[in-house]
Amino acid sequence: MELDSVPAELILTNPRQSLGNIQLDWTPQPGNYLDYQGKTYAVLERRHRYHLKFGSYRLHKVALYVKAAQRPKEKSLIAGRWVIGDASCHFNANSELIRCAVNPEGPCDTCRFYEPSVVSI
Repeated sequence: MELDSVPAELILTNPRQSLGNIQLDWTPQPGNYLDYQGKTYAVLERRHRYHLKFGSYRLHKVALYVKAAQRPKEKSLIAGRWVIGDASCHFNANSELIRCAVNPEGPCDTCRFYEPSVVSI
């Protein structure tokens, strides 16, 4: 194992099954997207798995719970993090995982429910 790589197991959430093990050179957070075997997945959850070795716990690998997804075309930067959709809309969830309740699939630019947010971003 290289010093800067993280061993990870990709686990599909529905139906629950292991997709395989990979080495990552970055630490994925929930809301990030990654490509594996020609498909794109959204990271929903990350769990660390440790082993007891020589009297102390050491990171063994990271379990990434993912779902098949397409990378969103619309993103907004809020407080240093990317969220899906137009963050100036009142209904935007300000989330990396879901756009909004009224139009979760998007797109935002043609949404008939668009309302400007009263709070400035």
